[in-house]
Amino acid sequence: MRNSIGENGAKYLAEGISKRVTLTSLDLNLKKNSIGENGAKYLGEGISKCATLTSLILNLISSIGDNGAKYLGEGLSKCFTLTSLDLNLMSNRISENGAKYLGEGISKCVTLTSLNLDLANNSISENGAKYLGEGISKCLTLTSLNLNLNYNNIGNNGAKYLGKGISKCVTLTSLNLDLGSNSIGQNGIRIIKKLVIKAKRLMQYYIQSN
Repeated sequence: MRNSIGENGAKYLAEGISKRVTLTSLDLNLKKNSIGENGAKYLGEGISKCATLTSLILNLISSIGDNGAKYLGEGLSKCFTLTSLDLNLMSNRISENGAKYLGEGISKCVTLTSLNLDLANNSISENGAKYLGEGISKCLTLTSLNLNLNYNNIGNNGAKYLGKGISKCVTLTSLNLDLGSNSIGQNGIRIIKKLVIKAKRLMQYYIQSN
């Protein structure tokens, strides 16, 4: 968890992971290890080599920035067999560009059924929310979605974009959406609720906005 392994440590980890060609499940907790964007690059490259990966849990609070998010997104885009993704990237200085790369990566995970994405305390803004919504909308087999976007200043428009994306996930049965501290008014909440209930099989949902 906190070992200060840095980018070189991340490189060696990634090299080891890339050689496990039959790996199906990976749980990697690198919280507060200062691996930076280069470390994220190595991890993205390592993960992309795991052609049989079905479950990935990655906990990374390390100021990887937009470039780091790009490298991770590129790695995820190669994970064609992934069904479960748990990605904690809170407090990583990710803006709308980083959210775009992550959204693009997630959109390529076409077999995904469960997505837990924590981007709290970044700065993705309404455009970043739009990119995430577009990425999530391509996950046509998704049944469970947990999304934490606390403190990202996405506003009413960002909430609307997310709602549009989620509304296209017609196999979704469970939704937990945390949008606290994002300057979203009551009108924004009404819009997103109206949109998300269009996910026809949605059996339970929870939306937090303040």
